Amino acid sequence: MNTYKLGFDSLANRITTALSSNGWAIPFDPDNTDYQQFKKDLVDGASLKDADGNDMNQEQIATFLGTLQ
Repeated sequence: MNTYKLGFDSLANRITTALSSNGWAIPFDPDNTDYQQFKKDLVDGASLKDADGNDMNQEQIATFLGTLQ
């Protein structure tokens, strides 16, 4: 299963991407198939780190998913 880390854009002052364990930066674009897979992976139990590299628990991941399109 993939592991992801949130990517913080300091110019936009917000989280704008997910960085996958295979090195890809996935933009938060509902039309992007990698983005759709990222959300599915999280629902299926993939691990996620916040932008500081801290592991997020399932409750935090569920809350984060609720903020996405």
